[in-house]
Amino acid sequence: MKSILILGAGLSASSMIRYLLNHAEKYNWFIRIVDQDLELIERKINGHPRAKALSFNALDSNERRPEIGHADLVISMLPARFHVEVARDCIELKTDLITPSYISHEMRALHQEATDKGIIIMNEIGVDPGIDHMSAMKIIDEIREKGGEVTSFKSFCGGLIAPDSDNNPWHYKFTWNPRNVVLAGQGGAASFIHNGEYKYIPYNRLFDRLDRIEVEGYGKFEGYPNRDSLSYRDTYGLENIPTLYRGTLRRPNYCKAFYVFSELGMTDDSYKIFQSENLTPRAFLNAFLPYRKGVSVEEKFKIFLREDRMYLYDQFEWLGIFETDSTFGFANASPAQLLEKLMVRKMSLEDNDKDMLVMYHEFVYHYKGENRKVVSSMINIGEDEVYTAMSNTVGLPVAICAKMILNNQIKEKGVTLPVNKLVYEPILEELKLNNIAFNEQETILED
Repeated sequence: MKSILILGAGLSASSMIRYLLNHAEKYNWFIRIVDQDLELIERKINGHPRAKALSFNALDSNERRPEIGHADLVISMLPARFHVEVARDCIELKTDLITPSYISHEMRALHQEATDKGIIIMNEIGVDPGIDHMSAMKIIDEIREKGGEVTSFKSFCGGLIAPDSDNNPWHYKFTWNPRNVVLAGQGGAASFIHNGEYKYIPYNRLFDRLDRIEVEGYGKFEGYPNRDSLSYRDTYGLENIPTLYRGTLRRPNYCKAFYVFSELGMTDDSYKIFQSENLTPRAFLNAFLPYRKGVSVEEKFKIFLREDRMYLYDQFEWLGIFETDSTFGFANASPAQLLEKLMVRKMSLEDNDKDMLVMYHEFVYHYKGENRKVVSSMINIGEDEVYTAMSNTVGLPVAICAKMILNNQIKEKGVTLPVNKLVYEPILEELKLNNIAFNEQETILED
């Protein structure tokens, strides 16, 4: 019997756990799941005879090492900053590891050690990163195999609210970590290459420089640039490509409104606000507006907003930014933390809400004297508040990859990601059976 150890049973793990339990009897697996919330694990296991709930400090090497030593495969769903420490334990104990997170420089540095110990450490096998890599490499490899040359690649992904659950003027609800949403894009300029020229967008312009796309049947979206697009030239073997851009999708007007918050300084996480626990939303906003005797907060905000952006006013009013009937009750909070609390209050998923994951790739390539364009898009709607689109698209690739590793279908060793055809092809095929499928359309571009 093969043993799988899962570290973390949060929202993104639900679909992964369900898949592994559904296949445990067939492949003779036993699944041990660790989380601080035992009741959460028990609900997801639901009495399954091939699973056990464990509660210990998975962040403590002394506590997790004995469990890793008894496992054939570890799946780490812990916050990304803990993966390297888990990887070091797995290398020492010769246990394969999967994480859905980006390969950090520290993780990449473990490649030779992992190779020498004969284990695989598969990273970037969720949705973004993960499905984006696999679906992109499928098209890139197909273009190369017939002799074409990719000259432009743009890729976007967004976790959004499904149309039937979209009932607010921001057209957004949180489907993953709210803190990451509020802090998106901070820490450096977005970098990409366009027609052979390197481009950089600083954070203070990030949500104002947008791409606009449309997905048939689902309408219009806007994309703001991710912080680092340039490193993906190596990932995809497109070192000399003239245009490469990766971005995050939102519905129209979300980015323009969030840009107002960033202009005001309300997304800053670098300092604490004095007596933040006593602030109302209105006082929080007023703290970032100038003092003008006899002028209301609403009027000062309208002056800041400017006439050309007044169409956004209703979004802020709906969010409750002018309310005075309650305080945040959050001591020593940064502006970003208060903004997060304000947004979560109105933008959380409600009972019976469904989320939506949107992925969009756009390729231009040269072939036999012609320029051709390929658009590949994927929409996945969540099942419910547990088996969300985010959980399905993050968890199912991880689970399918786990099956392949345990069945010796993946021969790679060391620190890697799913860009090899022998890895991505079977995963993409199985994802189709789970309603995660891409629609591809190709056209010939006129000169």
